[in-house]
Amino acid sequence: MNSLFRTELRQLLRLAAPLAAAQAGTQIMSLVDLAVVGRLGARELGAAGLGNAIFFTISILGIGLNLGVDPMISQAFGAGDAVRARHVMWQGIWLALGVTAVLTIPLLFAPMLLPLFDVAESLRPMATQFLLVRTAGLAPLLLFLVVRAYLQSQHITRPMIVAMLVGNVVNLILDLVLVFGWGPFPRMGVAGAALSTDLGSVLQLVIIVWTVKSIHLPPHDAGVLHHPRWREIRQAIRIGLPIGIQMAAEIGVFVLVGLLAGHLGAIELAAHQLVLGFASFTFTIAVGVASAGAVRVGLAVGARDQPRTRTAGFAAIVGGIAIMLVGAATFALFPRGVARLLTDQEPVIAAAVPVLLIAAVFQLSDGLQAIGAGILRGAGDATFPLASNLVGHWLVGLPIALYLGFHRNMGIIGLWWGLCAGLTAVAILLLFRFNRLSKTEIVPIQRRA
Repeated sequence: MNSLFRTELRQLLRLAAPLAAAQAGTQIMSLVDLAVVGRLGARELGAAGLGNAIFFTISILGIGLNLGVDPMISQAFGAGDAVRARHVMWQGIWLALGVTAVLTIPLLFAPMLLPLFDVAESLRPMATQFLLVRTAGLAPLLLFLVVRAYLQSQHITRPMIVAMLVGNVVNLILDLVLVFGWGPFPRMGVAGAALSTDLGSVLQLVIIVWTVKSIHLPPHDAGVLHHPRWREIRQAIRIGLPIGIQMAAEIGVFVLVGLLAGHLGAIELAAHQLVLGFASFTFTIAVGVASAGAVRVGLAVGARDQPRTRTAGFAAIVGGIAIMLVGAATFALFPRGVARLLTDQEPVIAAAVPVLLIAAVFQLSDGLQAIGAGILRGAGDATFPLASNLVGHWLVGLPIALYLGFHRNMGIIGLWWGLCAGLTAVAILLLFRFNRLSKTEIVPIQRRA
């Protein structure tokens, strides 16, 4: 292990630890929602999980679009231009507000699609309630991602940890109060869980915005800094749109499998959502490492340092492997204990245990494909991850899932083996791409024609 790799690995882990914690904190909110709602029953657990999955399936396009500003910010800092980095952050804010306005429309109409997928009629009203309330949290979610990108590119991570801790404590308290009712607060059920997460997200945004206001810049034209500039916004969209479609392609497969699991019955759907919640939790930790890798790669690209660019990417891959092995071991060794964290319904636990064992198998592939997409994003390459996800998930994973799940009558087990195959295919393609791309100098985004 040479000195450059050791240095990059230390820098990556120093940045990845708080980013992974902050990223996991967002997923913990969803897990807490499911854990509280799961005490109401299997139907409520399945409906809340389904509503949450639909929310992220639609909003993921907006999340991806706003991720287009990430490499622009980190490469600006890598080039030593702090004023441009702040300017790009503001363009991301304008983009987030515009995306929110557009995506709110399909979110409000999405419940109409539930009958088309033959989701059990008893689940539809609760899933609709959760989704409609959760829609109000889209704007703070997207704005948080933009401001977080600005802070993480400067390795300013403490405010994110504070925001994560405060937001999760508030979410837990409000979950208990709003879901079950207490004092003057009525019993809201699954809608209460969605509302508590919305309020927690707003609080997290306020905390990190306060931090940005305290960061001073070199002398500059403040008026130009805040105004929308369509050139930069279009550039962010060109980078972010493939990322959004790529992420939608991935999460869309999981949601489609969830809808198919709902066709199998309430117990199968609840088991699917339970395992998906835990798999998403470990995935978000990998996304934290991927975000750190994207920052380190972006800084190196901005500085026109090809050896450091390549080393930063491979350091992220090594860190991601270590993280996901922990998740794999936990799922494989303690499946019943893991399932009991979210529900006390024995039929759901029994159905979830074999699915958790499959999730243990694909932890490594899941983490590597997330990190592969992250380091390519830092390099400004968003097109290849999109193509990889379309091929891996939709041309490899989904056909296998349908064949095993229904033709071979393996049910939810077969559906999840298909997901495993798709994730593995995507991981292989992305790592091959970065290995090839990083062998030569990567041109920064601002200098591209």
